[in-house]
Amino acid sequence: MPLSPYFLQGSSSEQRLVQDLINEQLKIYGQDIVYLPRKIVNKKTIMKEVVASTFDDAYRMEAYLLNYQGFEGNGDILQKFGVQTTDAVTFVISKERYEDFISPFLNSDSQVELATRPEEGDLIYFPLDNTMFEIKYVEGKKPFYQLNNLYVYTLSCEVMDYALDENIDVGIEEVDKAAVEFGFTTRLSMVSIAASTATASVQLSINAPGKSTNTGESVTKIDLINDGTGYTLPPLVGISSAPSAGFNATAVAIMTSRSGQTGQSIDRIELTNPGFAYTVPPTVTIRSQNAFGTGAAATAVIAEGTIATPTILDPGASYATAPNVSINAVGLDTNIGIGSTAKAVAVINTLGQLASIRYTFAGIGYTATPTVTIDPPVKAGISSGNYLFKELVRGVSTGTTAIVADWDSDDRILKVTNVGGVGFAPGESVVGIGTSLLGSDAEYVVRSVSDQDEYDLYNENIAVESEADSIIDFSEENPFGDF
Repeated sequence: MPLSPYFLQGSSSEQRLVQDLINEQLKIYGQDIVYLPRKIVNKKTIMKEVVASTFDDAYRMEAYLLNYQGFEGNGDILQKFGVQTTDAVTFVISKERYEDFISPFLNSDSQVELATRPEEGDLIYFPLDNTMFEIKYVEGKKPFYQLNNLYVYTLSCEVMDYALDENIDVGIEEVDKAAVEFGFTTRLSMVSIAASTATASVQLSINAPGKSTNTGESVTKIDLINDGTGYTLPPLVGISSAPSAGFNATAVAIMTSRSGQTGQSIDRIELTNPGFAYTVPPTVTIRSQNAFGTGAAATAVIAEGTIATPTILDPGASYATAPNVSINAVGLDTNIGIGSTAKAVAVINTLGQLASIRYTFAGIGYTATPTVTIDPPVKAGISSGNYLFKELVRGVSTGTTAIVADWDSDDRILKVTNVGGVGFAPGESVVGIGTSLLGSDAEYVVRSVSDQDEYDLYNENIAVESEADSIIDFSEENPFGDF
């Protein structure tokens, strides 16, 4: 039987009143949000999956936080590759507000597939928690047809899982920065192109200060007997003391990874100070800094006529990679037929300056002071400008592109997202191409690249593992049971 025409199931005036009351309630008890509709840039034709999307529009509106006592979901979960945030939240928004203030602007946009209602995949920025949420499900029929009408959308959301194929640039600084924090960030340590060449000098070990004798020999090199295996940190290299009239030699281990091995092995040992006044070869001890690594052994070779630790006169500037260091043969006693030229390597710091010079061979038979020559930086020129937030940058050599997430001009640290290509390479120039408005034309040289996610404080578990190893003795068969 048809419904009675004498009893209304909801008049337009009644529906209008309910909608107005809901709108007013949302404005009183709700929270400010920013709604970001997803625009499809590229879609696969077979499975119809979205492979690239962009968010370049933003609409401020009010929403009621349904789970007012806290976020739902499983919270922060510690996984193999770091911490995953699984917070979930449910927002309630006015159907009328969406249809009046958002839908009209989306109807004419061909990249928006559904403009009449909120769509799964759209984003919501929640300023109160500075968090970006992704809409997972839209419920449009709760409450169910009160007075024969629907008044709200219930949006079930989860913390956004930022993908490289998503570009968020809405022009609101707080929203764009929040999006960056949820994305994978690559850290580039940069150096200025405005270059200068480092300089250094040396003197003979016999003339070095800190001794009261002119007799004895210095460590000219350290030979590896066994490179060891399983090291997670460079082991400590100890050299037995010289006589009291001289000074002690010091050295550091340089590590390498070899296929088929767990951990690292020692590639070579470099002298930071050849010492002086040794009458017999000192003993070399190699000790692991933690519970990992064993087996490395080495012996010291001593000789007369070595050169002492170099003195850095000018650290230079804009070294993206360690320069070559050469020490000439001036001063070698060739008459006795044993003179050998010293060999050294450079170490640079994070600012692209020469930090120290180490010896792989401290020479034999020097009777006069030789000259140290250090190669200039690879590229000379003048760096200009500062990278802009959300600016597109490109590596000159590799062609890699990325979006600027942050630029620290003091420490020359560039953080980028949406890295496309083979990846940035040390030594290449990175140029600012521009934003939607302009380009910075900034140009600096990459010194080092870190692909660790800079915004994930828990993605590196080595520290946790090392601390655990110091507490639990895994040399026992059952460290958790009886001895």
